[in-house]
Amino acid sequence: MKKIGFIGLGIMGKPMCRNLLKAGYDLTVFSRSKDNVAAVTDHGAAYAPSPAAVAEVCELVITMVPDSPQVKEVVLGEGGVIHGGKAGLYVVDMSSIAPLASREIGAGLARKGIKFLDAPVSGGEPKAVDGTLTVMAGGSEADFEAVRPVLAAMAASVTRVGEIGAGNVAKLANQIVVALNIAAMSEAFVLAAKAGVEPELVYQAIRGGLAGSTVLDAKAGLVMDRKFDPGFRIRLHVKDLANVMQTANELHVPLPLTASVMEVMQAMLADGCGEDDHGSIIRYFEKLAHVTVGR
Repeated sequence: MKKIGFIGLGIMGKPMCRNLLKAGYDLTVFSRSKDNVAAVTDHGAAYAPSPAAVAEVCELVITMVPDSPQVKEVVLGEGGVIHGGKAGLYVVDMSSIAPLASREIGAGLARKGIKFLDAPVSGGEPKAVDGTLTVMAGGSEADFEAVRPVLAAMAASVTRVGEIGAGNVAKLANQIVVALNIAAMSEAFVLAAKAGVEPELVYQAIRGGLAGSTVLDAKAGLVMDRKFDPGFRIRLHVKDLANVMQTANELHVPLPLTASVMEVMQAMLADGCGEDDHGSIIRYFEKLAHVTVGR
């Protein structure tokens, strides 16, 4: 499998494409942004004028777009992948969407003999750049093994967690843990600053103990340096948590902590901070406590 298509060239898609090119794959891309297309074609990718045109020339098509409606549009909509793909084509959606939407897309493609997996990622832009993303995939075991080498070109960890939709269930679980970690870190650093203790020293003291985490190490320094350029935007985390709550409501699962953090992020969104990194929610807690966390 050498001919790969990629649809969606945003903050994650561009570096993921570059890693596929580095791995030697023949890449054909589609995006509505000419600048984003140029950022990938300058590295050797070809351009196709529609998702259907991408599917016509590829063995596997990857989609990486914002949410369920956009995935449905580029895969099943007018000019979508389904209209250019033939039976036997693989489609891997690496977006973070609702599990139910993944199953609907998979069912639509199956009627034409096209194989589908949902394979969302974790790690944000830095890990997309260095090719060390974490991939959690849903689909048949045979289909997963067929596409695993392609996914491995962009990731350090590739795990099948079940059938179609299971990948996005795992991603929703991931987004709960990340959101709660960031909120807990924010409260801890705000408390330390208000008490007159340097948050940097608190971080160094706790990072090797049970409170240590990948999230803490990834976000603590950025927060204290007041670097809120997006690795992962607040508006996208709100979107993911909305999918979490939708799925939880469908399953009658109470998620009180997740609901609380979602309200914090919604407040930041309403305050015009949706394009900032999700680590910037610390400013919500700082405002309540009348203190600023820094080095």
